Amino acid sequence: MDLVASREGRLGRVLLNRPQSLNTLTLPMVREFRRALDDFGSDPSVSAVLVTGAGDRGLCAGGDVRILYELEPSQKRLFADFWREEYELNARIACFPKPYVVIMDGIVMGGGVGISAHGNRRVVTERSRVAMPEVGIGFFPDVGASWLLSRAREIGAYLALSATSVAAADAIEAGLADVLIHAADIEPLIGRLATIGAAEDVDVALRRLARHPGSGRLSLHRPLLAETTAHDQVDDIIAAFEREGSEFSLRAAQDISAKSPLALKVTRALLLRAVATPDLETCLTNEFRAACRMLETHDLYDGIRAAIIDKDRRPKWFPDRLDAVSGETVEAILAGDDTPRPTFKSWDSSPYSRWES
Repeated sequence: MDLVASREGRLGRVLLNRPQSLNTLTLPMVREFRRALDDFGSDPSVSAVLVTGAGDRGLCAGGDVRILYELEPSQKRLFADFWREEYELNARIACFPKPYVVIMDGIVMGGGVGISAHGNRRVVTERSRVAMPEVGIGFFPDVGASWLLSRAREIGAYLALSATSVAAADAIEAGLADVLIHAADIEPLIGRLATIGAAEDVDVALRRLARHPGSGRLSLHRPLLAETTAHDQVDDIIAAFEREGSEFSLRAAQDISAKSPLALKVTRALLLRAVATPDLETCLTNEFRAACRMLETHDLYDGIRAAIIDKDRRPKWFPDRLDAVSGETVEAILAGDDTPRPTFKSWDSSPYSRWES
Protein backbone atom coordinates (compact mmCIF):
# COMPACT_ATOMS: atom_id res chain seq x y z
CA MET A 1 0.00 0.00 0.00
CA ASP A 2 1.28 3.46 -0.95
CA LEU A 3 -0.25 4.99 2.18
CA VAL A 4 -0.77 3.13 5.44
CA ALA A 5 -3.16 4.41 8.11
CA SER A 6 -3.00 2.73 11.51
CA ARG A 7 -3.43 3.29 15.24
CA GLU A 8 -1.15 2.81 18.21
CA GLY A 9 -3.00 3.41 21.44
CA ARG A 10 -4.48 6.91 21.20
CA LEU A 11 -2.21 7.86 18.30
CA GLY A 12 -3.44 7.83 14.70
CA ARG A 13 -0.65 7.23 12.20
CA VAL A 14 -0.26 8.05 8.52
CA LEU A 15 2.72 6.55 6.71
CA LEU A 16 3.59 7.63 3.17
CA ASN A 17 4.87 4.36 1.73
CA ARG A 18 6.49 4.96 -1.65
CA PRO A 19 10.17 5.12 -0.62
CA GLN A 20 11.33 4.15 -4.12
CA SER A 21 9.91 7.45 -5.41
CA LEU A 22 10.64 9.49 -2.28
CA ASN A 23 7.02 9.14 -1.17
CA THR A 24 5.66 11.34 -3.95
CA LEU A 25 1.90 11.77 -3.75
CA THR A 26 -0.68 10.28 -6.09
CA LEU A 27 -4.42 10.92 -6.19
CA PRO A 28 -5.25 7.60 -4.45
CA MET A 29 -2.80 8.53 -1.67
CA VAL A 30 -4.39 11.95 -1.25
CA ARG A 31 -7.82 10.35 -1.00
CA GLU A 32 -6.69 7.75 1.52
CA PHE A 33 -4.92 10.46 3.55
CA ARG A 34 -8.13 12.49 3.64
CA ARG A 35 -10.19 9.49 4.74
CA ALA A 36 -7.72 8.68 7.52
CA LEU A 37 -7.60 12.28 8.70
CA ASP A 38 -11.38 12.55 8.79
CA ASP A 39 -11.55 9.30 10.75
CA PHE A 40 -8.88 10.32 13.27
CA GLY A 41 -10.29 13.83 13.66
CA SER A 42 -13.78 12.65 14.50
CA ASP A 43 -12.81 9.69 16.72
CA PRO A 44 -12.67 10.69 20.42
CA SER A 45 -10.37 7.74 21.15
CA VAL A 46 -7.64 9.33 18.98
CA SER A 47 -5.76 12.12 20.78
CA ALA A 48 -3.22 13.02 18.10
CA VAL A 49 -1.97 12.16 14.62
CA LEU A 50 1.56 11.37 13.48
CA VAL A 51 2.64 11.63 9.83
CA THR A 52 5.91 10.06 8.62
CA GLY A 53 7.53 8.94 5.38
CA ALA A 54 8.91 5.48 4.65
CA GLY A 55 12.61 5.08 3.96
CA ASP A 56 15.54 7.22 5.02
CA ARG A 57 15.59 9.82 2.23
CA GLY A 58 12.75 12.08 3.21
CA LEU A 59 9.12 12.67 4.12
CA CYS A 60 7.85 13.50 0.63
CA ALA A 61 9.29 15.05 -2.54
CA GLY A 62 5.93 16.38 -3.71
CA GLY A 63 3.24 15.32 -6.12
CA ASP A 64 4.11 12.68 -8.67
CA VAL A 65 4.26 14.97 -11.72
CA ARG A 66 5.71 12.18 -13.84
CA ILE A 67 2.10 11.00 -14.05
CA LEU A 68 1.11 14.37 -15.56
CA TYR A 69 3.93 14.24 -18.10
CA GLU A 70 3.00 10.72 -19.22
CA LEU A 71 -0.72 11.40 -19.68
CA GLU A 72 -1.99 11.62 -23.25
CA PRO A 73 -2.55 15.25 -24.33
CA SER A 74 -6.32 14.75 -24.25
CA GLN A 75 -6.09 13.46 -20.66
CA LYS A 76 -3.84 16.09 -19.08
CA ARG A 77 -6.80 18.14 -17.87
CA LEU A 78 -7.58 15.25 -15.52
CA PHE A 79 -4.58 16.26 -13.39
CA ALA A 80 -6.74 19.11 -12.10
CA ASP A 81 -8.55 16.47 -10.03
CA PHE A 82 -5.30 15.73 -8.21
CA TRP A 83 -4.67 19.39 -7.43
CA ARG A 84 -8.26 19.99 -6.31
CA GLU A 85 -8.24 17.13 -3.83
CA GLU A 86 -4.67 17.81 -2.72
CA TYR A 87 -5.51 21.42 -1.92
CA GLU A 88 -8.64 20.34 -0.07
CA LEU A 89 -6.43 18.04 2.01
CA ASN A 90 -3.98 20.89 2.70
CA ALA A 91 -6.80 23.05 4.06
CA ARG A 92 -8.13 20.12 6.09
CA ILE A 93 -4.70 19.70 7.70
CA ALA A 94 -4.42 23.42 8.47
CA CYS A 95 -7.55 23.36 10.64
CA PHE A 96 -7.13 19.88 12.12
CA PRO A 97 -8.62 19.99 15.63
CA LYS A 98 -5.99 17.80 17.35
CA PRO A 99 -2.18 17.76 17.55
CA TYR A 100 -0.88 16.92 14.07
CA VAL A 101 2.74 15.86 14.40
CA VAL A 102 4.69 15.51 11.16
CA ILE A 103 8.30 14.36 10.97
CA MET A 104 9.96 16.48 8.26
CA ASP A 105 13.15 14.43 8.17
CA GLY A 106 15.22 14.46 4.98
CA ILE A 107 13.74 15.87 1.77
CA VAL A 108 10.47 17.78 2.09
CA MET A 109 9.47 19.51 -1.13
CA GLY A 110 6.38 20.77 -2.92
CA GLY A 111 3.41 18.65 -1.94
CA GLY A 112 5.48 17.38 0.98
CA VAL A 113 5.43 20.93 2.34
CA GLY A 114 1.66 20.96 1.79
CA ILE A 115 1.07 17.98 4.09
CA SER A 116 3.53 19.23 6.71
CA ALA A 117 3.86 23.00 6.94
CA HIS A 118 0.11 23.50 7.40
CA GLY A 119 0.17 21.25 10.47
CA ASN A 120 0.39 22.40 14.08
CA ARG A 121 3.38 20.29 15.28
CA ARG A 122 6.06 20.35 12.56
CA VAL A 123 9.28 18.56 13.47
CA VAL A 124 12.55 18.95 11.55
CA THR A 125 15.94 17.30 12.04
CA GLU A 126 19.54 18.06 11.12
CA ARG A 127 18.91 16.11 7.91
CA SER A 128 15.91 18.17 6.78
CA ARG A 129 16.00 19.94 3.43
CA VAL A 130 12.83 21.93 2.80
CA ALA A 131 12.00 23.59 -0.50
CA MET A 132 9.32 24.77 -2.90
CA PRO A 133 11.24 24.18 -6.16
CA GLU A 134 8.35 24.52 -8.63
CA VAL A 135 9.70 27.47 -10.64
CA GLY A 136 12.45 25.08 -11.72
CA ILE A 137 9.89 22.91 -13.52
CA GLY A 138 7.87 25.72 -15.06
CA PHE A 139 5.25 25.84 -12.31
CA PHE A 140 4.75 27.88 -9.14
CA PRO A 141 4.83 27.10 -5.40
CA ASP A 142 1.35 25.76 -4.71
CA VAL A 143 -0.31 23.65 -1.97
CA GLY A 144 -0.95 26.91 -0.10
CA ALA A 145 2.65 28.07 -0.42
CA SER A 146 1.53 31.54 -1.50
CA TRP A 147 -0.09 31.82 1.95
CA LEU A 148 2.89 30.35 3.82
CA LEU A 149 5.68 32.13 1.94
CA SER A 150 4.00 35.54 1.78
CA ARG A 151 3.85 35.43 5.57
CA ALA A 152 7.56 34.61 5.67
CA ARG A 153 8.04 37.95 3.91
CA GLU A 154 11.50 38.41 2.36
CA ILE A 155 12.67 34.88 3.14
CA GLY A 156 9.50 33.49 1.61
CA ALA A 157 9.88 35.53 -1.56
CA TYR A 158 13.48 34.36 -1.93
CA LEU A 159 12.55 30.72 -1.39
CA ALA A 160 9.70 30.94 -3.91
CA LEU A 161 11.72 32.61 -6.68
CA SER A 162 15.07 30.85 -6.24
CA ALA A 163 13.75 27.33 -5.44
CA THR A 164 16.49 27.10 -2.81
CA SER A 165 16.24 24.35 -0.21
CA VAL A 166 16.87 25.20 3.43
CA ALA A 167 17.90 23.32 6.54
CA ALA A 168 16.09 23.13 9.86
CA ALA A 169 16.90 26.54 11.33
CA ASP A 170 15.82 28.44 8.22
CA ALA A 171 12.68 26.33 7.89
CA ILE A 172 11.75 27.32 11.44
CA GLU A 173 12.67 30.96 10.75
CA ALA A 174 10.42 30.93 7.69
CA GLY A 175 7.49 29.52 9.66
CA LEU A 176 7.50 26.21 7.82
CA ALA A 177 8.49 24.17 10.88
CA ASP A 178 8.31 24.45 14.67
CA VAL A 179 10.82 22.31 16.50
CA LEU A 180 14.17 20.63 15.87
CA ILE A 181 15.06 17.18 17.18
CA HIS A 182 18.01 14.94 16.38
CA ALA A 183 17.34 12.33 13.74
CA ALA A 184 18.46 9.72 16.26
CA ASP A 185 15.53 10.79 18.45
CA ILE A 186 12.83 10.12 15.86
CA GLU A 187 12.16 6.58 17.04
CA PRO A 188 12.18 7.56 20.75
CA LEU A 189 9.70 10.33 19.90
CA ILE A 190 7.44 7.90 18.06
CA GLY A 191 7.63 5.56 21.03
CA ARG A 192 6.59 8.34 23.41
CA LEU A 193 3.72 9.42 21.17
CA ALA A 194 2.43 5.86 21.00
CA THR A 195 1.86 5.94 24.76
CA ILE A 196 0.13 9.32 25.11
CA GLY A 197 -3.02 9.49 27.16
CA ALA A 198 -4.23 12.92 26.09
CA ALA A 199 -3.45 15.59 23.52
CA GLU A 200 -1.44 17.59 26.07
CA ASP A 201 1.07 14.74 26.34
CA VAL A 202 2.26 15.43 22.80
CA ASP A 203 3.97 18.69 23.73
CA VAL A 204 5.57 17.09 26.77
CA ALA A 205 7.16 14.48 24.50
CA LEU A 206 8.32 17.11 21.99
CA ARG A 207 9.85 19.40 24.62
CA ARG A 208 11.87 16.57 26.12
CA LEU A 209 13.59 15.98 22.78
CA ALA A 210 13.68 19.51 21.35
CA ARG A 211 17.04 21.05 20.50
CA HIS A 212 17.96 24.70 19.93
CA PRO A 213 18.04 25.27 16.16
CA GLY A 214 20.57 28.09 16.21
CA SER A 215 20.64 30.72 13.46
CA GLY A 216 19.88 29.79 9.90
CA ARG A 217 21.94 30.80 6.88
CA LEU A 218 19.20 33.02 5.49
CA SER A 219 18.68 34.89 8.76
CA LEU A 220 22.16 36.35 8.26
CA HIS A 221 20.99 37.84 4.95
CA ARG A 222 17.56 39.00 6.07
CA PRO A 223 18.21 42.77 5.68
CA LEU A 224 19.58 42.15 2.18
CA LEU A 225 16.60 39.97 1.27
CA ALA A 226 14.19 42.59 2.59
CA GLU A 227 15.80 45.21 0.36
CA THR A 228 16.05 43.13 -2.79
CA THR A 229 12.63 41.47 -2.64
CA ALA A 230 10.80 44.74 -1.89
CA HIS A 231 10.24 45.15 -5.64
CA ASP A 232 7.04 43.90 -7.25
CA GLN A 233 8.69 42.91 -10.53
CA VAL A 234 10.97 39.87 -10.79
CA ASP A 235 13.43 41.61 -13.12
CA ASP A 236 13.81 44.41 -10.56
CA ILE A 237 14.51 41.83 -7.83
CA ILE A 238 17.20 40.20 -9.97
CA ALA A 239 18.73 43.61 -10.75
CA ALA A 240 18.79 44.49 -7.04
CA PHE A 241 20.70 41.31 -6.24
CA GLU A 242 23.16 42.02 -9.04
CA ARG A 243 23.74 45.60 -7.86
CA GLU A 244 24.49 44.48 -4.31
CA GLY A 245 27.23 42.31 -5.75
CA SER A 246 28.07 39.97 -2.87
CA GLU A 247 28.67 36.29 -3.51
CA PHE A 248 25.28 35.47 -1.97
CA SER A 249 23.48 38.09 -4.09
CA LEU A 250 25.11 37.12 -7.35
CA ARG A 251 24.24 33.48 -6.72
CA ALA A 252 20.65 34.47 -5.92
CA ALA A 253 20.41 36.45 -9.16
CA GLN A 254 21.82 33.51 -11.09
CA ASP A 255 19.47 31.01 -9.42
CA ILE A 256 16.37 33.09 -10.13
CA SER A 257 17.38 33.94 -13.69
CA ALA A 258 17.70 30.24 -14.53
CA LYS A 259 14.05 29.54 -13.76
CA SER A 260 11.04 29.70 -16.05
CA PRO A 261 10.25 33.37 -16.78
CA LEU A 262 6.54 32.61 -17.00
CA ALA A 263 6.57 30.66 -13.73
CA LEU A 264 8.53 33.41 -11.99
CA LYS A 265 6.04 36.10 -12.98
CA VAL A 266 3.04 33.98 -12.00
CA THR A 267 4.72 33.14 -8.68
CA ARG A 268 5.41 36.78 -7.89
CA ALA A 269 1.85 37.75 -8.73
CA LEU A 270 0.42 35.03 -6.49
CA LEU A 271 2.66 36.07 -3.60
CA LEU A 272 1.62 39.71 -3.94
CA ARG A 273 -2.04 38.69 -3.99
CA ALA A 274 -1.56 36.48 -0.95
CA VAL A 275 -0.28 39.39 1.16
CA ALA A 276 -3.76 40.91 1.14
CA THR A 277 -5.62 37.59 1.20
CA PRO A 278 -7.54 36.86 4.42
CA ASP A 279 -7.20 33.10 4.60
CA LEU A 280 -5.47 29.99 3.32
CA GLU A 281 -8.52 28.74 1.46
CA THR A 282 -8.59 31.83 -0.76
CA CYS A 283 -4.90 31.37 -1.55
CA LEU A 284 -5.50 27.73 -2.43
CA THR A 285 -8.35 28.72 -4.73
CA ASN A 286 -6.14 31.32 -6.43
CA GLU A 287 -3.44 28.70 -6.88
CA PHE A 288 -5.92 26.20 -8.29
CA ARG A 289 -7.12 28.68 -10.90
CA ALA A 290 -3.55 29.32 -11.99
CA ALA A 291 -2.60 25.63 -11.92
CA CYS A 292 -5.40 24.72 -14.33
CA ARG A 293 -4.21 27.32 -16.82
CA MET A 294 -0.58 26.23 -16.42
CA LEU A 295 -1.64 22.87 -17.85
CA GLU A 296 -1.73 24.66 -21.21
CA THR A 297 1.84 25.97 -21.04
CA HIS A 298 5.02 24.69 -22.64
CA ASP A 299 7.28 25.30 -19.64
CA LEU A 300 5.52 22.92 -17.25
CA TYR A 301 6.11 19.91 -19.48
CA ASP A 302 9.64 20.75 -20.54
CA GLY A 303 10.49 21.56 -16.93
CA ILE A 304 9.26 18.12 -15.84
CA ARG A 305 11.14 16.53 -18.74
CA ALA A 306 14.42 18.21 -17.83
CA ALA A 307 14.16 17.54 -14.08
CA ILE A 308 12.50 14.13 -13.86
CA ILE A 309 12.26 12.36 -17.22
CA ASP A 310 15.54 13.02 -19.07
CA LYS A 311 17.24 14.58 -16.03
CA ASP A 312 19.46 16.72 -18.25
CA ARG A 313 18.69 19.84 -16.14
CA ARG A 314 18.45 21.85 -19.35
CA PRO A 315 14.87 23.03 -19.79
CA LYS A 316 14.07 25.16 -22.82
CA TRP A 317 11.82 27.91 -21.53
CA PHE A 318 9.33 29.63 -23.81
CA PRO A 319 9.30 32.56 -23.64
CA ASP A 320 12.92 32.55 -22.50
CA ARG A 321 13.02 36.13 -21.22
CA LEU A 322 11.11 37.88 -18.46
CA ASP A 323 10.32 40.86 -20.65
CA ALA A 324 8.66 38.55 -23.17
CA VAL A 325 6.03 37.48 -20.62
CA SER A 326 3.26 40.05 -20.78
CA GLY A 327 1.13 41.20 -17.91
CA GLU A 328 -1.91 40.09 -19.88
CA THR A 329 -0.53 36.55 -20.05
CA VAL A 330 -0.03 36.45 -16.28
CA GLU A 331 -3.51 37.85 -15.61
CA ALA A 332 -5.07 35.26 -17.90
CA ILE A 333 -3.35 32.47 -15.95
CA LEU A 334 -4.47 33.92 -12.63
CA ALA A 335 -8.04 34.19 -13.89
CA GLY A 336 -8.22 30.44 -14.41
CA ASP A 337 -10.93 28.69 -16.38
CA ASP A 338 -14.23 26.97 -15.68
CA THR A 339 -12.73 23.90 -13.97
CA PRO A 340 -14.68 23.23 -10.73
CA ARG A 341 -12.89 24.80 -7.76
CA PRO A 342 -11.87 23.07 -4.52
CA THR A 343 -14.47 23.00 -1.77
CA PHE A 344 -13.31 23.29 1.80
CA LYS A 345 -14.87 21.65 4.83
CA SER A 346 -14.38 22.87 8.38
CA TRP A 347 -14.13 20.70 11.48
CA ASP A 348 -16.91 20.61 14.04
CA SER A 349 -14.50 21.51 16.84
CA SER A 350 -11.91 24.24 17.06
CA PRO A 351 -8.40 23.39 15.84
CA TYR A 352 -5.74 22.62 18.39
CA SER A 353 -3.42 25.54 19.15
CA ARG A 354 -0.12 25.71 17.33
CA TRP A 355 3.18 24.71 18.90
CA GLU A 356 4.59 27.12 21.47
CA SER A 357 8.15 26.44 22.55
